[in-house]
Order: sequence, then structure tokens, then C-alpha cells
Amino acid sequence: MASLQDIRRRITSVRNTRKITKALELVAGARLRRAQLRIEEMRPYADRMQELMVGTAKAASSFRNLALMQRREEVKRIAVVIVTGDRGLAGSFNGQVLRRAFELEREARGNGQEVAWLVTGRKGASTLRFRRYTIAGEWSGFADKPTYHDAQAVSHRLAELYTSEEVDRVVLVYNRFVSALVQRVTTTELLPIPEDVLQAVEEEGTTEEEQRAFRGDFIYEPDPEEILQRLLPVYLETEIYRALLESAASFLAAQMTAMRNASKNAGELIDRYTLAMNRARQAEITQEILEVVAGADALEG
Repeated sequence: MASLQDIRRRITSVRNTRKITKALELVAGARLRRAQLRIEEMRPYADRMQELMVGTAKAASSFRNLALMQRREEVKRIAVVIVTGDRGLAGSFNGQVLRRAFELEREARGNGQEVAWLVTGRKGASTLRFRRYTIAGEWSGFADKPTYHDAQAVSHRLAELYTSEEVDRVVLVYNRFVSALVQRVTTTELLPIPEDVLQAVEEEGTTEEEQRAFRGDFIYEPDPEEILQRLLPVYLETEIYRALLESAASFLAAQMTAMRNASKNAGELIDRYTLAMNRARQAEITQEILEVVAGADALEG
């Protein structure tokens, strides 16, 4: 059985750990609110971007021959883009994304297809290196606070791989933020850009006059096809930026939850150690009383 001094030392150690986990929980909670605000601010831009693309696609004679929309007859190589964090202490945040990515790899190899790996975040990159996978693209340092410039860097690399026909399909795997307690692993096909993106979307809350203006007849300069060709890379950047923001919010939410659970477990551990300490101290006092009584009896005898 541990001595009284050892138990006190353990209690002090756990209390110090609880201070750290509590601080991390509070910091993650404060940053989570800002991350949610960034997602909300980005949504109107993404919606208007899609509206602009839909309107331009209606005026275009054909858009299926655009580089980022061309579907390959035979898919030989798939690019899997994994969005992970730069740090741990976030529960299953990184693990569940990597598990989903490896499932996609098994499916692709089962169909006779090769897999090219691209990853954002140090955790994902270290896991791929541990498995001795070749990484075609790696970005880190912005997992919890991405910028549009970071999304552009990822987008340019993906567009380069696809247009040069080094890959025939690009899939993005990331954690989608649902709430502070729920983050869902989401798989999105980035390239080729699906044709349904360029189909009209009837939005709730829009008036008939706004819809009529959206469907109005416009004169395009330059040609709609050329405008659409310039808009598609921007749409790709926007989708990647949206995924990075969702992943950042998911990371902070997962970290906040993990640290809250760690603080709770530390409190329970402190209670158990305190009980053990009290029992050990009581045992020492009882032993001392017995020794005093035994000594008194010996003197009397």
C-alpha cells in the first residue's frame, strides 16, 4: 500500500493536471465561439458564389468541357485529402478522420485504383509517414485558424494534379461541425466538380421578385463559358475554405469536450486519492494508539 506521503504527492500532481485541462477547456470554448462566427460569416459568400455560377451556367452553351468538370472515362488514381489537426488532446477528432480515409483507400484498392495522399495538419502527416505512405501535398500550421490564403494553396495543388491528369478524382475527408458535442466525418467529392452545383437552387425566404431578377436576361462580357472557367477555381477554393473552417470549429469543440471530461476524471481521481489518504492516516493513528496502549499495559504489568 502506498505511503501517506506518496498519496499526497499524487493528489498534488492530479490537481496541477486539472488546472491545465480546465484552462485548455476555457480557451477552447472561447475560440470555438469565434470559429462558429467565422462559419456563419462565410456562408452568405458561398451561397452567392453558387448563385452566380448557376446564372452563368444557364447562359453558357456548354460547360461540361471545362477542365475542372471533365469526368474521366476510367478512374485510375484517386486523390484523398485529409483535414486533421496540428495537435492532439481532442478526443477522437483526428482518429475518426484517418479511419474514414483508410476505408476509402481499401475501397479504392479493391477496385484496382491507386491512391494519392494529401493532408493538412501535422497529426495526419505524421500518421501517413508512420505508415510509409508517399504524401503528394502537405500543409500545416493553420488547423485551428485557417485563412482563405491557406485554402487557395490547397486548391491550386489539387487543380494542378487534376488538370495534369495525375489524378482522376479528388475526395476531401474532414470533420463537419454540427454542435459543440457532435462532429460528423464528412466525405466530399471536390473534383470533378459535380454538375448539380450549377443547377438552380430555390432558396426559402426569397421573394418572387428576387427570383425573377436572378433569372433575368444578362449580356455577358466576356463569354459565359470564359467567366465560368474563372469562377470554378474560386468555387473550389470556397469549398476547401468552408471545410477548413468546419474542421477548425470541430477541433476546438472536440478539445473543449475532451478537456472537460479530463477535468471531471481528475476530480474523481482526487476524491479517490483523498479517501485513500484519510484511510491511511486513520490507520496510522489507530496503530499509534495501539502501541501506546500496549506500552501502558506493559508498564503496568
